[in-house]
This record gives sequence, structure tokens and C-alpha cells, in this order.
Amino acid sequence: MKSVKKHSLANKIIYLSLAFLLFLSFSISAQSGDYDKGKQLYNANCAACHKLDKKLIGPALANVADRRSKEWLHSWIKDNNALRASGDADAKALFEEFNGMPMMQFPQFSTQDIDDILTYTSGKPKEGTQKANVAKVDPMVVAGKKLFQANCAACHKLDKKLIGPALANVADRRSKEWLHAWITDNNALRASGDADAKALFEEFNGMPMMPFPQFSAADIDNILAYTSAGDTKKVTAVAAKDDNLAKPKASTAWMSILISLVLLGLIIWIFVKSNNGFLKIVATIFLLFGAAYIGFGALFQVGIDTGYQPIQPIQFSHKIHAGDNKINCQYCHSSAKNSKTSGIPTLNVCMNCHKNISDYNGPVTSDKDKAFYDGEIQKIYDAIGWDKDNVKYIEGYKQKPVKWVRIHNLADFAYFNHSQHVTVAGLACQKCHGPVQTMEEVRQYSKLTMGWCLDCHKKTEVNMKNNGYYKNIHAQLSKKYGVEKVTVAQMGGQECGKCHY
Repeated sequence: MKSVKKHSLANKIIYLSLAFLLFLSFSISAQSGDYDKGKQLYNANCAACHKLDKKLIGPALANVADRRSKEWLHSWIKDNNALRASGDADAKALFEEFNGMPMMQFPQFSTQDIDDILTYTSGKPKEGTQKANVAKVDPMVVAGKKLFQANCAACHKLDKKLIGPALANVADRRSKEWLHAWITDNNALRASGDADAKALFEEFNGMPMMPFPQFSAADIDNILAYTSAGDTKKVTAVAAKDDNLAKPKASTAWMSILISLVLLGLIIWIFVKSNNGFLKIVATIFLLFGAAYIGFGALFQVGIDTGYQPIQPIQFSHKIHAGDNKINCQYCHSSAKNSKTSGIPTLNVCMNCHKNISDYNGPVTSDKDKAFYDGEIQKIYDAIGWDKDNVKYIEGYKQKPVKWVRIHNLADFAYFNHSQHVTVAGLACQKCHGPVQTMEEVRQYSKLTMGWCLDCHKKTEVNMKNNGYYKNIHAQLSKKYGVEKVTVAQMGGQECGKCHY
């Protein structure tokens, strides 16, 4: 007989401790922030209202994680309105400090996304990749790039005009002493009668430039080193195998076809070879019912456009905007929370970002390179009349409407209200539209049939939290149906008149 070695209590404790430490190490590693990803998310979502080192529309965010708890910051970023409504004193004070200026909510951010942003605001890149990259670049360039992005990037680009002139290799066009004087106090340099300072001021229509007396001589040298070296980041190609994030499952249609062919062959054999009248009658009935079933099923597919993906005049990538940059769906489709329709964003909404973003620097694929995406941005400029070289709208330009092709289209006799689902029910856009954040080109994801809507209403329980409007009727209906939570259908969500009237 084999002997069984029993674990002592001490051994068990050791094993449990090791397992706990292993789990803890995984948890800590999963929660660490990614500096590069945080910077990308910050620039796409936060930079319009915040700077790291000074107030803009909102407060300065450098080292914000040292001033607030991590839990508080997660709650504030995801839904600052709910945090204020909960009575949080810090949330109320911050809201009042900035004169009741509302901050956009970011419920689409995951816990990891927020950790990444906080890592970036802390200025603490992850060990390893960041150190390896920095080690290959002149430290002056690294420091200069940080200063440039925090203080200069709102008005200047390296390679083209923005509000001010392009600054690439500016040290080759002006003397070092002149640049130091101009950056420190351009107003004083003009007042001294300097001809170049006056000419530059007049060239840009008297647009004042902010003086930077707080910069040391070393700071300015670092910025100039960055403008001379430029960005070393290169656009990397993604292998063709990664072009499609979701691979379709292997089709099993061949099995249905095979079974149908076998049955059809059997019926033909019965009619041709068999003399049994009963079998012929059964085969006839089966054939008629089968034809009716197939025909009825085909009729039910009329008007179902799942997978419909038309070619659009501008290939707007939801993957880049909603996926990579985490831009909230309601930033572009702003009427979804207040109106029946979600709305098609005007080109002015696009230009809020694309006044400054005229070229694409993200990952490319085997069939869509940088030139392709730059060309799609140019289509926006051609439609609205934007001169990207002189950074202004073309006077007297006849704008051309973009003729987007509608994808989701309910029948006229069906009523659907976006605000009722987005604001009242609190549904995410992906509930009906699918994972749009992974779609290069949007397609119809759901059936959008009456049966599909009713199935959702039968399964979805009404959210009663902070919802006094339904409180009394919910209590009555829960008593009537003998349940704790009432579904949308039980609340009246399957009555014909709700959608057809």
C-alpha cells in the first residue's frame, strides 16, 4: 500500500503565504501605470483643459496623485458629478474654486487607463523601456522636449506654422543671444527697437507671445536643443495579421448544407425508387413544411442589416479616436444624452482637435500607411476650408458638406429615443452599437429588430438607484409580480404604444 504524506499545519501556512504573495505581486504589477499610454490618453482627453505645471481651464495636474488619494481621483475622473452629489467636501470645493465649471466625465476609462494618466502626471516613466529610450537621446533634448510640450506646444509646432512660426532648427536662423532675449521677454526686445523682433511681431498680425522670465539660460538652451534635434519617435508598422482585431469564427454552414442535401436525396429516392405510398405522403408533407419553414425564415431576414458597412466619404476611424485615444462617444455625438437622436458631429467638432493635429503619428498597417491617414485629415480641411499652412480659415470659402452614409436606420413606424436609454437607463453606446472602439469603419452590429429590443427589455432590470421618478410605481409592480426588481418589460417596456403610436 502506498503511503500518503500529509502536509503539516506549518507547511500549509507556508503554501498559503506564498500563494498570497504571488497574487499580491500580480495585483501590484497589474495596477502599475504605463507612462507612454498615460501621456497619449492625457493629450487626447485632458490637455484641452489642463496643463501639468499651471492652471488652464482646470487646475495644474503635475503630481496630482500626491495631493489626492488614488480612490478619490478614480471616482472624480469617472464621474465627478456623482462624487459631488455624494456630498464629498473636496469635490464640492474644487467645483466652487473653478466657478462651477463642469468637467467632462470619463466612464469609459478603465482603472488601468486612469492609473496610466496618473503615472504620466507624476512624471515617473516605467523603468526599462523608458530608460532605454532616454539613454540614447541627449539629456538636453529630453529636458527641452518636456519644456516645449508644457509651454510652447499650444502655439508652435516644429515643422509648420500654428499660432506662431515653425520652430524646427530655429537656432540656425537666429543668434543664440537674440533667442534668449526673445523668449525671456519679447516685449522688452521689441521696445528696444530690435528690427527682427518688430518684423516677427508684424508678420503674425501683432499676436502677442507670452514672456518666460522664469526660464533659466539652461532651460532655453534645452528647448533650442530639442528644436534642433526634433522628435526621434518613428511610426512603426503593424503586421498585416493584426489588421483585424476580431477574427470571425469558422463557419458551420457546411453542416446544414450537408444535412439538407442528404434529406433531399432521401426524398428524391423515395419518389423515384419506392413504391410505398405512405412514405411518399410523409415525404410530401415534410417537403412542404420544410419549404414553408425556409421561406418564412427568409422573409424574417428582410430588412435585417447586421454587418452593413458602407464606404464613407471620409474614413473616420473609431478605433483611433474612441479606442486608442479613449475619446468619449458623447464628445462627438453630444445630443445622445439629451435628444431622440445621437446626432452627426459637424466638422467644427472635428476642428476642435484637428486645428492642431494635421498629420497622423500613430501605428500604421500594411494597407493603411501614414500618408493615407494624413489624406483623410486633409479631406476635412478641403470640406471646411482650412489653410493648414497659414493656420486659418480661408475667407469666402464655399464649404462642402460631407455626405456621410447612414448605417443604423430604424423603420419610420418605430420610435426610439437615445436620451431615454443613455441618460435614464445609463446604457453604454456599445450595448447596441457593439465594440465601436475596435472598428476602423463602423458597421451595424445588432439586428435592431423588434424581437431583439423586446429580449433586452425582458432581461434588463430597472435601475432604481437615485431614480425617484420610478420609485412608487416600481414598488407597486414589484408587489404585483412578486419580485424585488422589475424589468423594463414589466414596467411597460413591451406595450405596443411605447414604440408604435
